[in-house]
Amino acid sequence: MRISADPTQRKLTRVDRTDGTRSPTGLLALWGLTRLLLLLSVFKVYVFPGPDVTSDVSVIYQGWYEVLRTGTFPLDDVTWQYPPAAALAILSPALLFFLDYAQAFFVLAFLADLAVLALLLNAGLRPGRTVRGAWVWVVGVPLLGPTVYARYDVMVTAVAVAALLAGARRPRLMGALAGFGAMLKVWPVLLLIGAVRRRAWAAAAVTAGVLVALFALAMPGAFAFLTFQRDRGTEVESLGALVFHVARHFGWDGQVLLNYGSVEFLGPYVGVVSTAALALTGIAFGWLLLWRLRATRFVPHTLADAAFVAVLMFTTTSRVISPQYMVWLVGLAAVCLCFRRTGMRVPAALVLLASLVTMLEFPLWFSHVVASDPLGVTLLFVRNGLLVLATVVAARELWRTSVTRTDRRAAWTRTRRADPSTGPAGSLPGLRERLGEAEQVPGGVAERAVAHAVGLVHRLLQHLGARGADPLEGGVAVLRREQDAAQQALRHQLRQRLFVGR
Repeated sequence: MRISADPTQRKLTRVDRTDGTRSPTGLLALWGLTRLLLLLSVFKVYVFPGPDVTSDVSVIYQGWYEVLRTGTFPLDDVTWQYPPAAALAILSPALLFFLDYAQAFFVLAFLADLAVLALLLNAGLRPGRTVRGAWVWVVGVPLLGPTVYARYDVMVTAVAVAALLAGARRPRLMGALAGFGAMLKVWPVLLLIGAVRRRAWAAAAVTAGVLVALFALAMPGAFAFLTFQRDRGTEVESLGALVFHVARHFGWDGQVLLNYGSVEFLGPYVGVVSTAALALTGIAFGWLLLWRLRATRFVPHTLADAAFVAVLMFTTTSRVISPQYMVWLVGLAAVCLCFRRTGMRVPAALVLLASLVTMLEFPLWFSHVVASDPLGVTLLFVRNGLLVLATVVAARELWRTSVTRTDRRAAWTRTRRADPSTGPAGSLPGLRERLGEAEQVPGGVAERAVAHAVGLVHRLLQHLGARGADPLEGGVAVLRREQDAAQQALRHQLRQRLFVGR
């Protein structure tokens, strides 16, 4: 219920907040069931088909743990390709000292998953929000299979989700979390692409700088990962790898080997394809920079939408698309869908479909992918095709909602200035177009970012009525001679649209 701000019209207007997904009971039940299945898989009560995804924890992670606890990074291990704060994630199972390393890691991954759910539910149950984001997370994570709990990416995703949800009201906290996340696995720095407040950037820089200084002073080899990342090739699941999967059927003389911790193509033209992938990443960065310079309309969901688009672009164009990367996209898509007015519903659905196909290609039928047989190649074409489509649709939607519409409004204003025959600038139709369109009411009103919107409009009209000919945004004038009938009609229409149209 909402009460009118006009004392002469104490109307009760019912605002429908139901979207068919607001009750958390079914959501929590589904989360509990699916997570139980994931835990049973990683604890090997139920053996998931395909290669053993938990060996990364029991062999690789635990090996790093033994080195890190001595106060140095694993300098001789080329599979260590992570920023220095990743050491915290690898060392974290020591907190659960009563469990062995692998068991403790799985429990911590489960708790990170639970933390993301709690954050999304807390955000989704607020006025003007929706729990669709929580549903995306609950459904999306199990689609990736047990790999989610056998990698530390779910922990990084929890930090990223917390950063984005804090962004609108607590930019310093968002920046600090983004900076910390970037020191865990680099990609959370992309969360800042849509941040408009300098405090967020400053907090991220300070946090990252402090962590860099601490690790550089305390532990040798904090930045050896940069060299190891530079020397990586084209991983068999990446977009560029499709070239070699097809080329193998036409006599390409190359190999598929375990290299730098992942299964990669080695042989003729691999360097060319890897360079092309880096070029695509550079183009993606250029597009994001252009968007940031051109964007002028920032509404509450723009921050999350921009982060989702940025991570989609860099994931899709990367030389490596490991299965665990998908959990980043699921988490960011979930944050986007916490906002009712986001345009990322279709890209989020495409990411969920891509997650399902990812589980099919790894671990279920990974042998077919390595062999480049028709099943493996088909799975990769479908998965990578879905990611490309999601990237294009999401980027187009971000541009449309934050750049294109603004340009049209500017062009319309210039036309009105140059052509007086379109009608008096201060006439009721002109003023109604400037103020009365549902999309032109400040974006924050639609997301409940501006309190007492009706009262503000009421005072605006009173203010305009007290003057003779004041300029109003772009040279449009409100003329005194039209104030009586025009203002009364406009005031009534605005109130009705604000009450009913939201």
